[in-house]
Amino acid sequence: MNLRIQGPVLITGCSSGIGTAVARAFLDAGAVVYATARRVETLTELAGAGARTFSLDVTDEESMRKAVQAVEADYGSVGVLVNNAGYGEYGTVEEADLELVRKQFDTNVFGAARMIQLILPGMRRAGRGRIINIGSMGGRLTFPAGGYYHASKYALEALTDALRVEVEPFGVRVVLIEPGLIRTSFGGTAARTLSSNSASPEAASAYTALNRRAQEVMASGYGNKLLSASPEPVARAVLHAAGARRPRHRHVITPAAKALVHLRRLAGSHVFDAVVRSQFRLSRP
Repeated sequence: MNLRIQGPVLITGCSSGIGTAVARAFLDAGAVVYATARRVETLTELAGAGARTFSLDVTDEESMRKAVQAVEADYGSVGVLVNNAGYGEYGTVEEADLELVRKQFDTNVFGAARMIQLILPGMRRAGRGRIINIGSMGGRLTFPAGGYYHASKYALEALTDALRVEVEPFGVRVVLIEPGLIRTSFGGTAARTLSSNSASPEAASAYTALNRRAQEVMASGYGNKLLSASPEPVARAVLHAAGARRPRHRHVITPAAKALVHLRRLAGSHVFDAVVRSQFRLSRP
């Protein structure tokens, strides 16, 4: 399929993993790439490969404005925005430190939303553009000890669906990418939060076994090459979403993720809950 990338590509969260792979895919396709991360020194290799690099923190208004203004000063408008910055703050609903949860939402939801607000006036003036949000299969189903992370991805899913209809009359297309388990630093970071994210030490003992099992499940899943994938399939889906004449609304990445999403949709909550209880070794009273 012939892909045509129109205009410069602005990508958040390029310091590693999916963001790095996406930036490299666009560079290989000959696109003008603005690769960003909170710490610009993490982007040295991408800069060497031809990317234009900026410091961009999606929780800092001035940082976001400066990055968008730099692209618009060179090209008039952003051609493709890839909202990739995000992370997982894990813990049970009862235990989780809500201050840390708020910070996660600031990055995963409000940061993405603000980037969209900043680039859309230029896209509307240009009469074209692509907005690609990196969601998760976790925006379609949930696992215990991950409720707040899943909630952030469900929120991004809802925003994407509304935005897609709102901006289509202006020639702007919106696509949601929903990766399953991708072998990056995400899994390790998420697992570490399970042992530290506790606002109520008195209640922690009630979930010790669940948190330990959740860490085991994550480690096993990310370490299993049949259940997980490298970042490259995500990058290929993003590239297709950016350049296809009529892009699909959603791309679920990895066969395992597709199977789980369909299981949740077709089997309903009772069956899916039974599968999850079995996996996490949770008993019913």
